[in-house]
Amino acid sequence: MVAEDLTVTRRLVIPASELRERFSRSSGPGGQHVNTTDSRVELSFDLANSPSVPESLRARMIERLDTRLVNGVIKIAASEHRAQLQNREAARERLAALLREAAAAPPPVRRATKPSRGAKERRIAEKKRRGITKRNRRASPDD
Repeated sequence: MVAEDLTVTRRLVIPASELRERFSRSSGPGGQHVNTTDSRVELSFDLANSPSVPESLRARMIERLDTRLVNGVIKIAASEHRAQLQNREAARERLAALLREAAAAPPPVRRATKPSRGAKERRIAEKKRRGITKRNRRASPDD
């Protein structure tokens, strides 16, 4: 039985007691085996009410996962493997990856800058050279 804590980042570890697993019959590979075995795993985690998520992270994670949350709960389903154990591992890995991405620090804000005078001059000089090259290709009217 996979009753281990889910390590998302070094700072964020979700206790196994906060994860809920449901099992059901799966479609996909397995032939007649899938008709008799509950190998599909639905893993759910109550992000909004979890005491293990720091308050500073929770707001950012809820905002980023807003479209995936139902009443503050995130659900992951895995049914790509024949074995229930492999599906449980797959669901846990996907949940950890999703939470890791949502908990990541926002990228630094980009400050707009103006091109330097030298850069402007080089751009204009290149445009002039290109224009001269094109002008030299034209047939002159006195030919």
